[in-house]
Amino acid sequence: MGEPGEGAWAKGVAYGMAMGSVQLPYALLRYYTRLGLSDGEFLLLQHLIAYQQLEGNEFPTLEELASRMNIAPEQVARGLQRLMRDGFVSIDEDMDEARGIQYERYNVLGLYVKLAECLKEDSSSLIFGRNSAEPYQHNSIPAMEEVEEKNMFRVFEKEFGRPLSPMEYETISGWMDQDRYPEELILLALKEAVFAGKVHFRYIDRILLEWSRNRVKTTEDVKAYTARFRSGGR
Repeated sequence: MGEPGEGAWAKGVAYGMAMGSVQLPYALLRYYTRLGLSDGEFLLLQHLIAYQQLEGNEFPTLEELASRMNIAPEQVARGLQRLMRDGFVSIDEDMDEARGIQYERYNVLGLYVKLAECLKEDSSSLIFGRNSAEPYQHNSIPAMEEVEEKNMFRVFEKEFGRPLSPMEYETISGWMDQDRYPEELILLALKEAVFAGKVHFRYIDRILLEWSRNRVKTTEDVKAYTARFRSGGR
């Protein structure tokens, strides 16, 4: 038999756990594999939601997330980058007017939109007779492209001498996915920043923007443009 009061203590703890429960949409449990999310990415999303709902922490650090998930911060950063790249998560910048402080927060609205699309598809399948058990065809990134992309991030981490932040991952992804800069051009811009002793993202972004304005698109273009720049021939 247990000690006196042990049952009451257990009930109290259980009540506290119930009061601290995280509300996850059932659709997330049902559709996360259909959306192409790995178990690790699924768990990462849960932690982001939990931090927001229970702790009021809308922008947990990589170290905080890594500690909860028992993985390295670099793995968390890569998971966040993948979620941001595919539109599940975004980083919003906001202003605390009362204190005059600008802050960042993770926004998981993209996840909920994708889950809503899954629900809509299943509803349509009931109407039009499609078998909802059929495998869902989602766009996946070829394995080789994923390896190359990870190598790109590793090059930046090596030059910076530290793991990249989620915002830095998003910046690199934006250069590739939105600005359509070739990978070789991005790496050359990084090389130029290292050469100039200005290894920071704003400087690299300025280099890429300047090259874009001057129609510098290939390695040969960069060599010719850089030679003119250094000789004062612009």
